[in-house]
Amino acid sequence: MATLTRRALLAGAAGAGALAAAGCRGPDAAAVAVRSGSMRSRHWPGREIHWQLAQQTHDTTTAAPVVVVLHGKGGDASHAFRIMRLQDHVRSAGLTLASVDGGDYYWHARRAGVDTGAMVIDDFLPLVRRETGYAGKVAFLGWSMGGYGSLLLASELGPDQVFAVVAESAALWTDAGLSAPGAFDDREDFEAHDVFARTAVLSKIPVRMDCGRSDPFVPGNRAFGKALPSAELTFDKGGHTAGYWTSHGGPQLKWVREQYDRQ
Repeated sequence: MATLTRRALLAGAAGAGALAAAGCRGPDAAAVAVRSGSMRSRHWPGREIHWQLAQQTHDTTTAAPVVVVLHGKGGDASHAFRIMRLQDHVRSAGLTLASVDGGDYYWHARRAGVDTGAMVIDDFLPLVRRETGYAGKVAFLGWSMGGYGSLLLASELGPDQVFAVVAESAALWTDAGLSAPGAFDDREDFEAHDVFARTAVLSKIPVRMDCGRSDPFVPGNRAFGKALPSAELTFDKGGHTAGYWTSHGGPQLKWVREQYDRQ
């Protein structure tokens, strides 16, 4: 069970200064607030795990669908909003965004005794449901390491609990020997968490993948697109950069909302 502490950055209570601190700007700024907090998890012993939620602040009778955002290697919960600016699209997409620290553990169980994937499923998702009141299926969105993690966690939860996945510039390799140092403990770890082996369940979930043509993960993403022909896969101008990811955030969240509405 997670132990929760939080500090609320609510527009109604704290005014424009809180929104500036939360990093909101653009047309949605006046109607969106980012709240931050921390929790503990047995899946990440001794760690204070930070999280952030971006929500609409206007009155609504129905909780907005939740998108769990998984950051890339070297990132943390704040990157979804501080760098990726995803809160700028919350109101127009009609979604709630939930981001959490994951370290550099590639969102799965590691030999070091940390399992950030289980932390998301067992601790963070229940926390988000309590904080938002949303009880339906969730979506996942992630870039690089988080793109891989989004596919992995969606495959573990399945279509009964996940309504959409966005995997951007996903860190994908077709063989353990090609993977980046530190992504997996060994070949056995790679094979146990190989999303190429999980396409049967992922074919039952709408999947969108975006990757810049200059991105080093193009080969892995192309191969995955062939393994999962139901995925909507786009290769366009750009590389493995925050600029590329930020430019795609709005269209991706609009697509997520469309998948929710089609359920």
